[in-house]
Amino acid sequence: MLIDTHVHLNADQYDEDLEEVMERAREAGIEKMVVVGFDRKTIERTMSLIEQYDNVYGVIGWHPVDAIDCTDEDLAWIESLSAHEKIVGIGETGLDYHWDKSPHDVQKTVFKKQIALAKRVQLPIIIHNRNATEDCIEILKSESAHEIGGIMHAFSGNEADADTIIDMNFYVSLGGPVTFKNAQEPKDIAVHVPIDKLLVETDAPYLAPHPYRGKRNEPAHVKLVAEKIAELRGISYEQLAAQTTKNAEAFFGI
Repeated sequence: MLIDTHVHLNADQYDEDLEEVMERAREAGIEKMVVVGFDRKTIERTMSLIEQYDNVYGVIGWHPVDAIDCTDEDLAWIESLSAHEKIVGIGETGLDYHWDKSPHDVQKTVFKKQIALAKRVQLPIIIHNRNATEDCIEILKSESAHEIGGIMHAFSGNEADADTIIDMNFYVSLGGPVTFKNAQEPKDIAVHVPIDKLLVETDAPYLAPHPYRGKRNEPAHVKLVAEKIAELRGISYEQLAAQTTKNAEAFFGI
């Protein structure tokens, strides 16, 4: 069995065939899924999904790309919703220097506010980092994020970065890029990270693994991620699946 620790079943891309997507996940042995909401619309959908499906849990926060749209009222709303027993984390939050919608200083402010929020509600934080690793780590340190821990989702740093965040009480989560033929760094990370600090995800509908690269991703494909990591580490798929599932259940308390 596997747990997809980061998926956006709340995306418009699943409006037409969500039940079929869920069935394919069950057939692939995907035991549980963590749906991530990152703005008003996707958070509302996340709350509906965790009520609708027994095996779906939620993470809610505000995405750094849209940080400029985030108000204190939005954060207070997220904090109130986080009391739901099936909300298991705050995020995805962090920094994104690829897109230029939200100025870096605004992103940093909203990121820090969400770390403080996560501490108040005693939930871990799920980090989105794109082209901002140094600043991301600096904020996690300055805000003592180790006190609640979290996940560096869709990890894209190097081995030294991985060591740093693991020392800060964080897990490393890998998805589709570990299967890409021309992507060596995630393969190196898949072998480098201690297996008890490793998680698997899809980030669906994005980042579909080979051979579905460029197409809509879905939770069933997390099996391809796990199979590739097991191959890279020289262990059985069953062993990798059992350990990452144990890690996710312990981390999220599910």
